[in-house]
Amino acid sequence: MNTDLRRSDERYATRISWLDSKHSFSFGGHYDPVNTHFGLLLVNNDDVVAAGSGFETHPHRDMEIVTWVLSGSLVHQDSEGHSGVLYPGLAQRMSAGTGILHSEKNDSWRLGGERHDDPVHFVQMWVAPDERGIRPGYEQLDINADLDRGGLVTVASGRPGDAGAAIRIRQQDATLYAGRLAAGETVRLPAAPYVHLFVPVGRLDVEGAGTLDSGDSARLRAADGQRVSAGPDGAEILVWEMHAAIAGW
Repeated sequence: MNTDLRRSDERYATRISWLDSKHSFSFGGHYDPVNTHFGLLLVNNDDVVAAGSGFETHPHRDMEIVTWVLSGSLVHQDSEGHSGVLYPGLAQRMSAGTGILHSEKNDSWRLGGERHDDPVHFVQMWVAPDERGIRPGYEQLDINADLDRGGLVTVASGRPGDAGAAIRIRQQDATLYAGRLAAGETVRLPAAPYVHLFVPVGRLDVEGAGTLDSGDSARLRAADGQRVSAGPDGAEILVWEMHAAIAGW
């Protein structure tokens, strides 16, 4: 097994008046030819968006996009007629396929009618689909009850027969897990050719590799299912299990 630890302050950063975004891979104006993806994962953006701001309507194509909110709420709208409010514990997938327009905003009004100025913190992840030119799609499901039981929860999967996934993606070689780990809780990572472990919140001890703090990640090749344990304040983690790598992108 080969483990490549990536620290939070090594990520590319985009900071403007309403957005603080950190990118694990080349993104936008940040390009590094040796850091364009890992396995099937092309984007792992860690975003904080101020209230009353957000990403205006913009296009996507041929990509499976999973958004995971850590705190606050995010309003989604797209050209296929889907809309909703994303919040912590809600699994959401958008398949861009032949082309889709969408916006993501931190509405400064709560559903109850009161105004707020809370930022929204979320991670957006893109994986390459099995095939180009599929029909655009959207799916979401609240999995808070599963997360509260502990351990790793299957958030998104394209594996045939994986009925345990909350939402489906059009990529049969990729599965996303999430965990809200209590202090000292230990889970085992999947064994796979490519495993991407991201710690958006908290501290995590990785067997044989050391400690990851908030914003740190580990890229594991030929992962053999090692254990990870949450620090004294717990941790929230996102884990991609991938059985293939991008070719021809």
